Amino acid sequence: NLILVLIFSLLLSFFEFIRGSILTGFPWNLFVYSFSENLSFIQMLSVFGTYGLNLLCINFFLLPSILFLYKTRSEVIFSSFLFIIFLSFFLIGNSRLKDASIVSSFDQGGLIKTISSKVEINRFYNFDNEEDIINQLIGLSNPDKDVPTIFIWPEGVITSTYLNDISKYKDLFEVFSDKHLIIIGINDLVLDEQNKIYNSLALFDNQLNLKSLYYKNKLVPFGEFLPLESLLSKIGLRSVAYNYQSFSRGIDRDIIKIKNNGFNLNILPLICYEIIYSGKLSKTNNFNLIINISEDGWFGKSIGPSQHFTHSIFRAIEEGKSVIRSSNNGISAIIGPKGKVIKIHESTEGGVLITKKLEKLNKLTIFSSYGRNNIFFYLVVIYISLIFFLKRTGR
Repeated sequence: NLILVLIFSLLLSFFEFIRGSILTGFPWNLFVYSFSENLSFIQMLSVFGTYGLNLLCINFFLLPSILFLYKTRSEVIFSSFLFIIFLSFFLIGNSRLKDASIVSSFDQGGLIKTISSKVEINRFYNFDNEEDIINQLIGLSNPDKDVPTIFIWPEGVITSTYLNDISKYKDLFEVFSDKHLIIIGINDLVLDEQNKIYNSLALFDNQLNLKSLYYKNKLVPFGEFLPLESLLSKIGLRSVAYNYQSFSRGIDRDIIKIKNNGFNLNILPLICYEIIYSGKLSKTNNFNLIINISEDGWFGKSIGPSQHFTHSIFRAIEEGKSVIRSSNNGISAIIGPKGKVIKIHESTEGGVLITKKLEKLNKLTIFSSYGRNNIFFYLVVIYISLIFFLKRTGR
């Protein structure tokens, strides 16, 4: 009976891993997200990661079936042991939250202003008001020419202008100074044989000179691209994005380094739902800040924006890095490396989050130190070994 419980937990968690990995993957609302409101418990993400803790959670959720359906001595011992493990997770997590010695603040060199906007989703179909939208974002940014500042604007706020044409708005950006940098979500049209379009995160100076560029790697199926497009387009299926043309996928996710005007930041850029992919954000640890820009208007008035935001908290704990999230029609926030929400703004109206200092862990998390999702497979090996042990001993 214990063997069946372990096998079921193992198989279900493995299918959850497959769901988040095969093809484009969609690891949305795994069982472990049931604990998203308990910051103490989810501190264990720093050890096991989302998939590893998901396996243990499934086992925990099966605990009542063991207690009420099977009552042999070994089953009671196993259930008690599992209960003690989970109780220890809460206690260890609570202790970690209170331990100020594992976290330190660092001055990033200036202000970071995170813009939380409320631009209606119909801008994707009405391009006449783009200049008004830019003026609205500049108003929220409220730049001070004497203060070094990085401004973070949400994903896709500029919809009808491509990256190579953004300079036409140069006069609007005269309110910024050479002490300023602006991160903007904008589409880039690469003129070649295929005329590829990329959903991008671009870093500009005050003259709208491009300083750094990131192309989104993980595209939304049927939203940003059509899987098996050459086949499915023949039967009338289209991507709902950008005049029915699929976006192209970026290949690399390079760290954006900002080392001027006193800033010393290594930024891991993420666009929209790229934040949901546990263990797949980066192959390195040479970044000290995660920036996630997003458009959450597609969720409408559902619980989607809150669920999307929760993933940012999980990634912060796993990676042990601060996360800055700039969302249009969603939740913008500054999240510390232990998942604590330092500042938050819901896009019921436009707003701005300002920070001078960020937090960092004094050492890497176990999850990020030992191969990230490798931790899940270590647990799988342990479970398989335990299953064979119980089978051999007849328990």
